[in-house]
Amino acid sequence: MALLLSELLSRRTAKVLQTIYMLPYFLSWTVVAIVLMAFLDRSYGLVNKTILALGGKGNVDWYKERSIWPFLLVGINAWKGVGYSTVLYLAVISGISHDYYEAAVLDGATKIQQARYITIPHLRMVICISIILAMGSVFRADFGLFYSVTKDSGRLYPVTDVIDTYIYRGLTQLSNVGMSTAAGFYQSVVGLVMVLLTNWVVTKIDPESSMF
Repeated sequence: MALLLSELLSRRTAKVLQTIYMLPYFLSWTVVAIVLMAFLDRSYGLVNKTILALGGKGNVDWYKERSIWPFLLVGINAWKGVGYSTVLYLAVISGISHDYYEAAVLDGATKIQQARYITIPHLRMVICISIILAMGSVFRADFGLFYSVTKDSGRLYPVTDVIDTYIYRGLTQLSNVGMSTAAGFYQSVVGLVMVLLTNWVVTKIDPESSMF
């Protein structure tokens, strides 16, 4: 997305699109859950109404259909976070000297070749740092995404239950403080190990792109 926006000739169009992409990032998961419910609600949802209008059975309870939620949650999380990531990468792209691109154009390089041999190599540091930080949170899930968006549906637990929701239920429903604390500590330890391990791998591949 950042590469596409950086290629737009109209700066105004790029700013408008960038603003549109950023808007979901500032929405709380509660608002996202309400918006999603407008599409998936069994009685009034747009999806069921569309299915009914096309001659199908428009009374599907999507909050009990396990098969769609792994893909749906990934898509919603990407939609909500793409704006922030786009701004991050655009900031780096805007700092790349235009001399590189002018020289590439003189050599007959296409846009794809310019992205491959100029833009992406300049992004390697921010890409590596993003990967290291993401690996530190690999055992942490966004609680709002898995709790609010799914409406804490018990039928979806086999595909949406994560450590964070387990800790929450352990504290609020089971009053199991010990197990909840142990699970939280486990997340922190694994996160630290993953950061150190990923940083070590990056150091072996590209020492300049590592965090420490």
